[in-house]
Amino acid sequence: MLTQEVCGSLGNFAGLNQLKLELNSLPAIDVGDYIAELPPEDQAITFRLLSKDQATSVFEYLPPEVREQLLGSLHRAEVCHIIEAMRPDDRAVLFEELPAGVVKRLLQQLSPPERQATATILGYAEGTTGRVMTTEYVRLRQGLSVEAALSKIRLSDRDKETIYYAYVTDDNRKLLQVVSLRQLLFSIPEVLIRDIASDRVIKTSTDTPQEETARLMKRYDLLALPVVDREDRLVGIVTIDDMVDILEEEATEDIQKLAGVSGGDEAALSPPYITLRKRLPWLLANIVLYIGAASAIAPFQHVISVLPVISVIMPIMANSSGNVAFQVLSVTVRGLGVGEVTPKDTWQVLRKEVLAGMGTAIALGISLSLLSLLWAHPTERWVAPVAGLVMVSNVLIAAVAGTFLPMALTRLKLDPALISGPLMTTMLDGVGFMLFLSMISLGVRISHFHV
Repeated sequence: MLTQEVCGSLGNFAGLNQLKLELNSLPAIDVGDYIAELPPEDQAITFRLLSKDQATSVFEYLPPEVREQLLGSLHRAEVCHIIEAMRPDDRAVLFEELPAGVVKRLLQQLSPPERQATATILGYAEGTTGRVMTTEYVRLRQGLSVEAALSKIRLSDRDKETIYYAYVTDDNRKLLQVVSLRQLLFSIPEVLIRDIASDRVIKTSTDTPQEETARLMKRYDLLALPVVDREDRLVGIVTIDDMVDILEEEATEDIQKLAGVSGGDEAALSPPYITLRKRLPWLLANIVLYIGAASAIAPFQHVISVLPVISVIMPIMANSSGNVAFQVLSVTVRGLGVGEVTPKDTWQVLRKEVLAGMGTAIALGISLSLLSLLWAHPTERWVAPVAGLVMVSNVLIAAVAGTFLPMALTRLKLDPALISGPLMTTMLDGVGFMLFLSMISLGVRISHFHV
């Protein structure tokens, strides 16, 4: 961590030298956080204190708006060095965040190999594995000996993103085998690569969704995964750090979509106008949806006036069934997101949720019945068993809908998180109110008939 004395040292030379030493000795991510918190006018000054290697590493951890500002503040030579030194996949992510005009200018300043590598990655569709892969990997030939392979790695591959795995290809880059650094280090130097490398290669393709590739790496505990094109030629690798970021983004997106945040990518420190843009449309749409639930109540205003106690019961009923739906929905969407379950498991998951839902429904139904008995006038206590029965029904509907709807969306190749909590709650409120008020209305008619 930066000391307090150093943090405010931009105004004097002695402090500036101390700040330079500390900035270049800290992890890049910590330096990125420090620079991001500085006033805009001090960010470029502080960034120039970094060594070339540290500057490249720190740049990758800066927020998009700080990156863009630095690109406009730094000299052209400094910008060229940073962009050139970045890894192709990180550079592609940066270019996605910048205006098209800036990207075009930066691409022209890259060396031909780096320009080609970046253009290759940007050529794949967003959300695919090709968009997050790196073209820097260790490639070996089958005819090499272990000694020659290690020599090649030392001389030619020291700057590759990872050397934990080496990929064996033919002259056309067709992926044949994979060998780990551990195998190379503990094998006899004269042994040929083809004799120790594994023919069982776990791989992914450029057009595979990023989430599927992340789950594949998690399943097999891989630090890197080869990426092949449609002709089965090796074109890149994806590394574990990229996949961790993807899983985090996917989890964040699902959580926010469940809460009705448009896009599912709002940051905690987003500007207010972005927060407004992402939340307000769904909130307005939810009002429109809730008109349906309110319309279920409107025809029964006379019944509510006759039995005011039901206006106390209905909010509890709506809140409880909505909470049950959100719980089931969260567990189901999470299971689909991490690959724990698939649409093939629909009936198994549904059976579990219904059985658990029955216990929940009975407990909540009894609770609401007892509360209704306490609040109702002695002549109105017949409302209590009706309220309990409707609560049981609504909770079971919530369990079924919270399981079945996201499964159905996944089967249709749609995002299961599209079934948000507010949407589910509104649907259940409409169903519950209609059922409850219809039964109460029938009860009022019967009681008046007997009178």
